[in-house]
Amino acid sequence: MRKLIYHVAITLDYFIAHEDGSIGGFLEEGDHIPDFIASWKNYDTVLMGKQTYEFGYEFGIQPGKPAYPGMKHYIFSKTIPAFEANEWVEIVREDAPAFVRRLKEENGKPIWLCGGGNFAGALLEAELIDELILKVNPVRFGSGIPMFGKSKKQVNLTFLAEKFYESGVFLLTYKVEY
Repeated sequence: MRKLIYHVAITLDYFIAHEDGSIGGFLEEGDHIPDFIASWKNYDTVLMGKQTYEFGYEFGIQPGKPAYPGMKHYIFSKTIPAFEANEWVEIVREDAPAFVRRLKEENGKPIWLCGGGNFAGALLEAELIDELILKVNPVRFGSGIPMFGKSKKQVNLTFLAEKFYESGVFLLTYKVEY
């Protein structure tokens, strides 16, 4: 079975964005960036909610086009406008946990859960997230979008790895135990 890995940038207070969805304060440059880009080769599939996908429009992503090269993109939304079907980007309008369960049973590399807080929370509630890779940035927002949205599910984590960067970012990897 394929692993679902929530690989996400967070603040010291566990937010993935400001309340308005912006990410000002996250380090966009530094010695952690090449490792992050290199990590993309570990995945062949990326999952994200509508807001996370549409956030890419600010950086030149066009509707229906992939945000990350070489990965099949599944965008989970009941409201995103339809775009021309293609082999790299697909809108999923069905129940996310059921779809992800089937996807995990297919052959392939681990699946990257890229974001949205509420989306990640729903997959955590359904006990589908296998690992967390947290790219902790040296910033505290005080409020914002929590990494698991409104989910209150308690889980245990087993520490797997750490890496510290001169930029102040540290990478923490955990196995999720349900």
